[in-house]
Amino acid sequence: MSTSLNIGILAHVDAGKTTLSEALLYEAGAVRSIGRVDHGDAFLDTFDLEKERGITIFSKQARLEAFDRKITLMDTPGHIDFSPETERTLQVLDAAILVISAADGVGAHVRTLWSLLEHYNVPTFIFVNKMDQPGSDMDEISALLSQSLGSSVVNMTPGVNDPMACESIAVCDDNLLGSYLNGTPIKESDIINLISKRLLFPCYYGSALKGEGVRAFLENLCRYAPTPSYPDDFGARVYKISRDSDGTRLSFLKITGGSISIRDTFGEEKISQIRLYSGSKYEQVQSAEAGTICAIAGLSGTRAGDGLGFEASNHEELLEPILNCRILLPDDEDPYKVWQNLLILQEEEPMLSVSRTEENGDIYVRVMGQVQMEIIKRLMMDRFKMSIDFGQGRIIYKETIANTVEGVGHFEPLRHYAEVHLMLEPSAPGSGLSFEANCPTDILARNWQRLVLTHLEEKKHKGVLTGSEITDMKITLISGKAHLKHTEGGDFRKATYRAVRQGLMMANSVLLEPVYRYELIVPSENVGRAMTDLSQRNATVNSPEIENGKTVLRGTIPAACLGNYAEDVRSYTSGEGSISCVLKGYAPCHNAEEVIAKSNYDPELDTHNPCNSVFCSHGVGTVIPWNDVRKYMHVDTGWRPEGDNTPIPSDIAMEYDLENITAFKARTSNEAVVDNRSFSEKERDYRAGQDELMAIFEKTYGPIKDRRTNNDDDRPRTYGVPDDKPKGISDPKYDEKRDAKAQKKANGKKEYLLIDGYNVLFASSDLKSLAERDINAARDKLMDIVSNFQGYRRENIILVFDAYKVHGGSEKVLKYHNLDVIYTKEAETADQYIERTSHELSKNYKVTVATSDGIEQVIILGAGGIRMPAKEFWDEVKNTEDQIRQQHIKTLDNKLHNYVLKDIDLNSPDS
Repeated sequence: MSTSLNIGILAHVDAGKTTLSEALLYEAGAVRSIGRVDHGDAFLDTFDLEKERGITIFSKQARLEAFDRKITLMDTPGHIDFSPETERTLQVLDAAILVISAADGVGAHVRTLWSLLEHYNVPTFIFVNKMDQPGSDMDEISALLSQSLGSSVVNMTPGVNDPMACESIAVCDDNLLGSYLNGTPIKESDIINLISKRLLFPCYYGSALKGEGVRAFLENLCRYAPTPSYPDDFGARVYKISRDSDGTRLSFLKITGGSISIRDTFGEEKISQIRLYSGSKYEQVQSAEAGTICAIAGLSGTRAGDGLGFEASNHEELLEPILNCRILLPDDEDPYKVWQNLLILQEEEPMLSVSRTEENGDIYVRVMGQVQMEIIKRLMMDRFKMSIDFGQGRIIYKETIANTVEGVGHFEPLRHYAEVHLMLEPSAPGSGLSFEANCPTDILARNWQRLVLTHLEEKKHKGVLTGSEITDMKITLISGKAHLKHTEGGDFRKATYRAVRQGLMMANSVLLEPVYRYELIVPSENVGRAMTDLSQRNATVNSPEIENGKTVLRGTIPAACLGNYAEDVRSYTSGEGSISCVLKGYAPCHNAEEVIAKSNYDPELDTHNPCNSVFCSHGVGTVIPWNDVRKYMHVDTGWRPEGDNTPIPSDIAMEYDLENITAFKARTSNEAVVDNRSFSEKERDYRAGQDELMAIFEKTYGPIKDRRTNNDDDRPRTYGVPDDKPKGISDPKYDEKRDAKAQKKANGKKEYLLIDGYNVLFASSDLKSLAERDINAARDKLMDIVSNFQGYRRENIILVFDAYKVHGGSEKVLKYHNLDVIYTKEAETADQYIERTSHELSKNYKVTVATSDGIEQVIILGAGGIRMPAKEFWDEVKNTEDQIRQQHIKTLDNKLHNYVLKDIDLNSPDS
């Protein structure tokens, strides 16, 4: 069992992370005095850039010994622009310290760090810093941490002998709770076990700057941190690449098994140095044991995320840049040399993804934000004496698919041959790409299958909407074909790439955009302005919360819509407001059509990513377009696209397991399921859904006051019939009098149906198809349908259309036959108009809103209105049309019956 303990320290910027590191080093006797970030003399801020800016930019380590433990303390960047480096460090930690500022609480970046710690399964201790500041209350902060991070966060500052702390620890595990209630005291080993399994997160309070609570925290950290064990076989994980002042390339790694020594070889390369760093200084050693974090020199091909020995490589990371920027160069700079030096920086920060366009040689890099751009500019100047600048950052979009398709690719110029069949399936958001083979080896040999999978993984495949990288997809090799004489390895590369692109051309592609999780803090008097701003920026908004006398709004916002909103917040709140954002992931783009049109990307003209296939005809390679290529394939897997009824030969069905292919197709089929329910059954299920949603809403936000009535009785009511009639009495005069009174009251009680025009329009396949050709015709047809619908409904129907993009436009009210049609004013969406109008109408009237906008539905529900999804609205329209048709048929039957009776002599024997 190793005596080494590798502990990382994480926090949002300015939470006091580096100050706590200095205090821990001082308490352990590793430094004689505590350095300060603002003084530029912190032990771990070793770079000039860090001293100038007062922030940690690069992860570093310090070695210390305390309470019989040998600790390597890993200091990580706190600024969001350098979060990927923090994430890579998490992969080599035995435990982590999450530092939270007492004044700031649990912000958006803290939540992101908490998610990363959970993802990498790192046992975590919490230190709440800056408790010396006025207004810091331990009980209030403890309650906030339990609410935000979970009940397993336990305040252990009073010590494990404190009854409240003991009880909170016992509650973290059912078995431990049972023994504790039976009188068995909690042992130290119990606490260590809970922490190692992430069932307990000890929390301590203090002030790093003043040294309050630091020594007790260090003692408890050494006592309760889990001690890892390692196997005898060699293994190591590389988490960072760097260079020292002499330009020596260093691979920072953690040894996860066995040991390494000077002159050990990896491939054709040999270890020349093993360094144990502490701050800017290091000690050279001849060997290093398992559990040690060290830097080795002599390896030129390693990358962050590489595994050595038994460790598998893992280069996938949760955090990634969202901006792609062109490098701007002075006339006297050599673009090729700049590109080469940027590749060196990319070794140290793989997320840069440096690239060059083949057309004009422009250089692009991916960055997290403005601060990282400034750091890269400074590094290029300091290390390579090169001046660069950045162009306007462009949002990095991605693409996925919404249905399952089979992509086919064929590459057969003269003396070459390969055919590949791939099943492309959409997968869960954020899942990335996964590849597998599900193909019989008697159809395609195993070596060719492995080659296809290699080609799938070796490049970033482009989508067909904007040429952006594809994601959230599972690609399965289901068939293929090789030639005994003519097939070469490169042939399968060409066929594989073509199969991916052909499948994407057939699929329903979806454009994805990066979305931030934000936390906006404003004074209460600015809440209205803030919510309006967020709505205009296509943000989602959770229910406002009051914290420390200010209103906190949380939700998600598209990265493209954020802009310089942080500056606007500081302006309209007079410096009292702030907004913090972290990347949540990718979601369907809010303005996909606009982005696609602006990209001007034509997938059929992308010669570097062809979607067509090549067949040999009369000794000459012939290009077959992607939409015709399936007819020419030499292999038939039995899969057919929608609408293709080509029969499947029986031998094909047996050979490929047709049920498996059909399952692929049905897994994400967009084909609507036939609904055979009657309208009454649909209405019953719809009301049940309403009740379920209401129960969930009230459980989350509390009881909702029904603004349409002051009667607390929620018994079922019948329209026009009083519910206060004495039971057991049958008096016609009484019934008539009460019914007339109730009917009069009911007639005076107006009902309104507000319809989100475009939302409902695009929920109809017929109108959506028409809108793609002529949006005005589709809108007019919808108005005719709703006007006809209005004639048979008791509600007053208001149809609302977005006109918020009309410059200088004012709100317009149009009387279309018997229908009220509203066109919103400039900068006001239909959602905003409906929200405002329903809020006012629901005070006195029954209001129903027809929309499928999830946010709008929740807002309407909270205002006391009734929500009607667009699909249910169209069901109502169809039901009304059916009733009208049946009534007409019944009327015609009666007229015909009366007409026939007039001409029949009932006394005649023939009658």
